[in-house]
Amino acid sequence: MSTEQGASPAGGAGNGARARARQDVGDANGPAGVSPASTPPVTRFTIFLFAVASGLAVANAYFAHPLLDVMTADLRLSHGLAGLIVGMTQLGYGLGLVLLVPLGDLIDRRKLIVAQSLLSVLVLICVGFSTTAAMLLVSMAAMGFLAVVTQALVAYAASLARPSERGHLVGMVTSGIVFGILLARSVAGVLTDLSGWRTVYLVSALLTFVVALLLWRALPRQERPRTSLTYTGLIRSLVTLLIEEPVLRIRAVIAMLIFANVTMLLTPLVLPLSAPPYSLSHTAIGLFGLAGAAGALGAARAGRWADRGHGERTTGVALGLMLVAWLPISLLDHSILWLIAGVIIIDFGLQATHVTNQAMIYRVRPEAQNRLTAAYMMFYSIGSAIGSSTSTIIYAYVGWEGVCIAGAGISLTTIVFWALTQRWIPAVATQKVVE
Repeated sequence: MSTEQGASPAGGAGNGARARARQDVGDANGPAGVSPASTPPVTRFTIFLFAVASGLAVANAYFAHPLLDVMTADLRLSHGLAGLIVGMTQLGYGLGLVLLVPLGDLIDRRKLIVAQSLLSVLVLICVGFSTTAAMLLVSMAAMGFLAVVTQALVAYAASLARPSERGHLVGMVTSGIVFGILLARSVAGVLTDLSGWRTVYLVSALLTFVVALLLWRALPRQERPRTSLTYTGLIRSLVTLLIEEPVLRIRAVIAMLIFANVTMLLTPLVLPLSAPPYSLSHTAIGLFGLAGAAGALGAARAGRWADRGHGERTTGVALGLMLVAWLPISLLDHSILWLIAGVIIIDFGLQATHVTNQAMIYRVRPEAQNRLTAAYMMFYSIGSAIGSSTSTIIYAYVGWEGVCIAGAGISLTTIVFWALTQRWIPAVATQKVVE
């Protein structure tokens, strides 16, 4: 196995830092240092199972979005507590990224993923049988905490793949995540109309249990070398990784910007669409998310392009598409078709960049893939929070035109940042891997 020659100066300069970081964080044959030669090839069924499990786990965190009105009415919650339903889920997810995802670099990933899935079954049942606000909110926080199994699955899939196919496999699993997010709204709506909102979580509990059993039987075993790394040291090493790995810092900032960009669009979208002249229902507005299915295609292809050494080129094109997308989005007043076109373009660019980011960061520290995922996704969460919190304020003061200008400004900032930081990316993160 070899990497094509032609390293940039940054590649050589980063070797010493990476060597020091391996000593700080755990040696190169540390807790996740599984030899590719000892790992059997990943079958198509296993890839499909990874995608389904990831999609179902992330859907659990999104089911509540279209159900807030019926959930609050059923439990007689105030509007303030209704907002906490989603907020507690996000809080739990953020804690899970820091406290749970890194564990995959310390203990058996297969057992960890199955355990999280089985615990998710219990939590989903608790959500389905909640009778008080306290029970519901605690259960939603726990569900968000365990939903980070999605990120553990991405990291585990990356560890099983051959280096030349790692980006492609990450892209396939990410496609499952995209479809999980997109289908969560429509499936939740259908089941709620048929038999109430509780059915959504009870059905998901059953499906999650089945998937957990399949994961236990299908996931290949990995031998785990002994390590002296403690849990405290594991969590502390998240900061070490950010300090020592330029590709993680740079790609995490790009993730923060692109997700701020997209949430800048999606958060206030309901406001112009529900107002005249469109006056669309919430159900119809939710269908706009299906336009984001193009993102699944972007995710699947971007990983393979990164494997072939085209990660930087893919990033440039994808970021350019995200900037261009704001032009048709700004034409919403002229036709709703312009908005649909813009959503398709921007989501394709988002997912292509997201998968390329992951493919690149997983190359530099194979023994720390779960921690790389946790550190990277924390920036994603920060970006989503920034976009969500500022977009409605901008819309309130300057309308849809102001939102579009702000979104385009974030896109342009991202392109400039990417262009200025290319020289600091280690060559190992961008070159084609030949086996």
